[in-house]
Amino acid sequence: MGDVLHALPAAAALKNARPDCSIGWVIEPRWCPLLRATSGPAAKAVVDQVFLAETRLWKKRPFSTETLSQIRGLRHQLREEHFQWCVDMQGSIRSAVIGKMTAADRFYGPAEPRETPARWLYRETIPVTATHVVEQGCELLGQSVGLPLSAAEVDFPVDREAERICEASLSGLGTEGRGYALICPTAGWGAKQWPSERFGAVARELSGRGIPVVVNATSPIDPVAERVLESSGGCAVKIAGNIPQLMELTRRAVVVIAGDTGPLHLAAAMRRPVVALFGPTDPARNGPYGTRAQVLRHGGERQDHRRLAEPEAGLLEITVDEVVSATWELLKATRG
Repeated sequence: MGDVLHALPAAAALKNARPDCSIGWVIEPRWCPLLRATSGPAAKAVVDQVFLAETRLWKKRPFSTETLSQIRGLRHQLREEHFQWCVDMQGSIRSAVIGKMTAADRFYGPAEPRETPARWLYRETIPVTATHVVEQGCELLGQSVGLPLSAAEVDFPVDREAERICEASLSGLGTEGRGYALICPTAGWGAKQWPSERFGAVARELSGRGIPVVVNATSPIDPVAERVLESSGGCAVKIAGNIPQLMELTRRAVVVIAGDTGPLHLAAAMRRPVVALFGPTDPARNGPYGTRAQVLRHGGERQDHRRLAEPEAGLLEITVDEVVSATWELLKATRG
C-alpha cells in the first residue's frame, strides 16, 4: 500500500505534464481501489489501464498450473500494449521481473534498487539523489521520460458504496460538525507498532477533550484494535472495512494518528493532518509527505528494517502525553 501511495504523486505529475500519454500500472488486486473506484463518479484519472498481478498467491503456489497460467496471461496483456517506457518504481526482484515481461522499448529502474538483483533486469538505471521516497519516485520517473517532475496531488476516487457504508458506520457517534480523530494502530511488523495500551490511553485523553475517536481495524476481529478499545475504557469505537471504506473513513477525519504504515501514508496523500509515530525507520525518507504533520521519533540514529516482532526501543520512548500534545497542537493549527 505504501509503495503505491509513494509512487502515485510522480504518476500524477507525469499525467499533468503530458495529458496525452497513456499510463498503465501493474498492481495487486487488493490495492486496486487506490487507483479506481468500483462505483460512483470517476476521479481525474492518473492511470489509464490497470493490470492485476496476484503476486501474494503466486508466491504461495509458484509452480501451480493456475499461477503459471495467470503469469502467462499478464505477460500477454502487457506485451499487447507495446509500451515505449517501463519504469520499476518499487525496485524489487518481483517488480523488475514483471517490468521485464512488458518487453518495453526502454526499461528503467533505480541504480540502487531495494533488492540489488533487480538491477540486473533493467536496460538502463537512474541514480536518484532525493531523500524522500516520493521525491525519489519523481526523480526516477522524470529522468526516465525526460521531463522534470515535482510531486502532484492525487485525486483519489470516491466509491459510492463505501461512502454509504462509512456514513452508516459513523452515524450516532456524535461526530457531526466536529469530525473525529482516526487511530490506525497496526503496522507491517512489530518493531514499528506502538503499544495498543498507549493508543487506548490517547483515545481516553482526546475523548476527555471532546474529540470523538475512531479506531481503524484491519478486520472485524483485529486483536490489536480490540486491545486499543479495551484500553480506551469505552472512549473509542472500532470500524473495520476494506480499502475503499478506509479511504472514506480517512477523508472525514480531522486528524489521523498512526505509525509508519499504509494508513498513515494514505492520510498524508489525502492531505489529512497526521501525527506520525516513527521508530526504526527514517521519517526523512518515508515520513508523511505533503500535509500538516507532527512527527514523533526518538533515537534518530538507529535505522533497522528487520521485521522484528517487538517494538523498537526508540519507538517505546514516545509517551502518551507527547502524542496527545502533538495531536492537540495540530488540531489547533488546522482549525486556525
